[in-house]
Amino acid sequence: MRLSDIYSGRLNAAEWEARGYELPRFDIASVARKTHDEPTWVHFGGGNIFRAFPAAILNEALNTGRYDRGVIVAETFDYEIIDKAYAPYRNLSLLVSLQSSGTIEKKVIASVTEALKADYQFDDWNRLSEIFRKPSLQMVSFTITEKGYTVTPSDLGKGLRPSLAMGKVTALLLQRYDAGQLPLTLQSMDNCSHNGDKVREGVMAYAARWVSDGLAPAGFLDYLNDGNKVTYPWSMIDKITPRPHEKVKEMLAQDGFEDNEYIETALHTFTAPFVNSEEVQYLVIEDDYTNGRPPLELGGTLYTTRETVDKVETMKVTTCLNPLHTAMAIYGCLLGYTLISAEMADEDIRMFIQKIGYIESMPVVTDPGVLNPYEFIGAVLNKRLPNPFMPDAPQRIACDTSQKLPIRFGETVRKYIDRGLDMSSLQLIPLVFAGYARYLKGVNDDGAPFTPSPDPMLAELQAIVAPLQVGKPDQDYGCLRQLYSRADIFGVNLYEAGLGQQVEGMVRELFSSYGAVRRTLHDYALRR
Repeated sequence: MRLSDIYSGRLNAAEWEARGYELPRFDIASVARKTHDEPTWVHFGGGNIFRAFPAAILNEALNTGRYDRGVIVAETFDYEIIDKAYAPYRNLSLLVSLQSSGTIEKKVIASVTEALKADYQFDDWNRLSEIFRKPSLQMVSFTITEKGYTVTPSDLGKGLRPSLAMGKVTALLLQRYDAGQLPLTLQSMDNCSHNGDKVREGVMAYAARWVSDGLAPAGFLDYLNDGNKVTYPWSMIDKITPRPHEKVKEMLAQDGFEDNEYIETALHTFTAPFVNSEEVQYLVIEDDYTNGRPPLELGGTLYTTRETVDKVETMKVTTCLNPLHTAMAIYGCLLGYTLISAEMADEDIRMFIQKIGYIESMPVVTDPGVLNPYEFIGAVLNKRLPNPFMPDAPQRIACDTSQKLPIRFGETVRKYIDRGLDMSSLQLIPLVFAGYARYLKGVNDDGAPFTPSPDPMLAELQAIVAPLQVGKPDQDYGCLRQLYSRADIFGVNLYEAGLGQQVEGMVRELFSSYGAVRRTLHDYALRR
């Protein structure tokens, strides 16, 4: 069984389906022809998340028989992806959905019709220029990571041949402007807040420079600023797509699926003909398009208002997912865990994060309407975090904790204050703050040293708690006021919020002896 069978005429569909492989239910060649002649969607960023999510959503839409155009992918950074992960397989890939039960679901994705290298040195640039001049083009989307929207002075100075992604896109937009100021929507699908603004800022930086330098007409800026011509919607995307998993490779090999080799490029992109991802996914998009759009709602995308996208983002980041991750990271490191999925088998940790989400954070959540907060947390607790295929570690999540605490927990505390809610009802969120002081010592609950994860504030904050020693319950804890009065770390001055003394008491418990982290966590999780 190989992906090439689908084009060769050797495909034994009954054999594939008998082994649990879902094949496309649409005419792949017909969709490719129509897309070539009248393209509607170009996507920048050919990595694993694109193949596992946006491309898979379109595949579902095509399977309904109610749409007939594919997506053209363009890569701006690692061109070997095109040569090694797309071209040999005629742009087909296998999506492996990793179920929390330990099983997998397998689906051939055939929605990508062309894969292009987005750079002037390749002939593909001429094809991209042709596509951007097509009136049929509706959407240009991105999964290039937050760093991909970077604009540098040196790149701005390269004229109409910049090297960075936003510069290349702006150069193509100039061609669309020259073709008659044709309408278009630029849609970020990257996991960063208010992501549409990042696209807009990047494009505008290049356009303004080119107009200033006389390389583009003044009307180009007007075109990009005209909401009837070009829009930059926000979106919230949530799906974990780890690098190809060894266990998945073995399971595919047992099926007789031969396209299971790993691919590593010179730029250290790790991929394969298959892409594995968690089963749960969310894509919520502001519905603001100037030239129509592909009907991705047929594949599960939720279209709504900008305000609702923001509410969904806030719900995820401050209540239903990110805070639970951070709480697990802190206590997972202290208790010697190296896998998030293993932590979820720890009843104390599970009860701890469950009560943070359902009991302490939920009273200040704004229900966005399109996603139910209780159901969202339920999926996190019962499907996402326990998934045995997810190799995520508390040590990775603990990176930059000082930068995460003010958003992931400080926002909740501020809402309690603003709404006049009873601060004494908070017990487990303060325990997260207390655990952070214990974590900064770099000694786990058994007394073994560990290296705290990278953090720009790590050295400064470790110096504050340096006088404290584990196993000395009667020591002076006066240094804690210097830590817990830091609004830049916790979102508020915890003493002014009425939580400082409570957190100090918890720190005393955590430092009282080795083994105290487990005892304290169990006591508070059970009590709450």
